[in-house]
Amino acid sequence: MRAALALAGGAFLMLSACGGDDPNLIRLRSAGNGPDEFSVVPQKPLQMPPSLNALPPPTPGGVNRTEPNPQAEAITALGGNPNAGAAGDGALLAATGRYGTEAGVRGQLAAEDEAFRAGNRGRLLDRVLNNTTYYQAYGDELLDPQSETVRWRQQGRRTPAAPLTGQ
Repeated sequence: MRAALALAGGAFLMLSACGGDDPNLIRLRSAGNGPDEFSVVPQKPLQMPPSLNALPPPTPGGVNRTEPNPQAEAITALGGNPNAGAAGDGALLAATGRYGTEAGVRGQLAAEDEAFRAGNRGRLLDRVLNNTTYYQAYGDELLDPQSETVRWRQQGRRTPAAPLTGQ
């Protein structure tokens, strides 16, 4: 009886190590049927306009001033003008690619990351219990934002979007 249990346990361990699927290091799947907390986008704070007469009339299906616009916010964060249209996008792309770009870099990085994740899938119990192994695998590659800000400032570089905290 013991030999059969040991053989079954060994077979289970051997088969569980033969996973050929995508090595998913971070597991953010909701097991319940409630709302997904990762899909909630915070709204901007309400603002009182200088004059209530200057407010535009409501348009059904339109946007309001408190709804986030991630694309416009990203363009603004990169120094572009979200209202400039296609001409502004060309200038933004020229500015962001001023040091050159490498063709096919996304595919190359995806393949390298896939190989890295396949080699860092976590221990057997991590995979069986569906534990997150993301921080174990990528822990050596994390940057401390405060020390990086200090390092850049010591080199005489400006970091206006990253104020130091605790000073």
